[in-house]
Amino acid sequence: MALLSKAQQPDAQGRIQHVTPESASWRYVGFDAYQLKKGQTLALESGSKELCLVLVAGLASVKTRHAEFPGIGKRMSPFERTPPYSVYVPHHEQVEVYADSDLELAVCNAPGNGNLPARLISPEDVGVEQRGKGRNKRLVHNILPDDKPADSLLVVEVYTDEGNTSSYPSHKHDREDSETETCLEETYYHRFNPEQGFAMQRVYTDDRSLDECMAAYNRDVVTVPRGYHPVATLAGYDNYYLNVMAGPVRLWKFSWEKDHAWVNSEDYPRKSGN
Repeated sequence: MALLSKAQQPDAQGRIQHVTPESASWRYVGFDAYQLKKGQTLALESGSKELCLVLVAGLASVKTRHAEFPGIGKRMSPFERTPPYSVYVPHHEQVEVYADSDLELAVCNAPGNGNLPARLISPEDVGVEQRGKGRNKRLVHNILPDDKPADSLLVVEVYTDEGNTSSYPSHKHDREDSETETCLEETYYHRFNPEQGFAMQRVYTDDRSLDECMAAYNRDVVTVPRGYHPVATLAGYDNYYLNVMAGPVRLWKFSWEKDHAWVNSEDYPRKSGN
């Protein structure tokens, strides 16, 4: 099973990433990334899926059959660290995206079956939080968390400074019949500043039947079908990633790996010298 999807040169539509349930050998999450030139138009159909369009960088005008969101976007790079503009699109809808500037667009998808309307998710709607301590600090933007309406999708973006770890202490969410976990597939869309950087990401299970470590470069996608999935950045390169999660229950509940859970405790800063 290949867990690393390398970024491609833009095709005729501008698409550089295309992850489907079929290509990832799972059931729920799909992810596409596009690099559009100013003035380019992208037409999408949601079909049986709901979509969350995230403006990673750049400006756009978005319209569906029933709603229009003209002139949205603010940040021209994700590393401005301001929350993004996003658009939620229900299933069985048509979407047109017009690039008002050069545009980096993420299209997150998962099964849709409700009657929610298309809506704008503005920066003011995004929950911002700092997590972790010491060398495990990161900045989190909760774009579409489980307390906001959607059928399946959960979407979040995370910033990790050079030399820090993220998605750590190692945690997992891969059990369907558990009071402590939900079963959620997950993708990581990685960006780096400067762009030639990379991070190390490991995906592994308790029994090590799955145990892969990979170098994710700019605009690569790592798929996490199950198991733990920590990220370690390297000196000189700040990391951004956009997470998409979905599963049979739209709730984010996870378990820490017991060996490393102590990093959450007050013992960690004392032992690490931070």
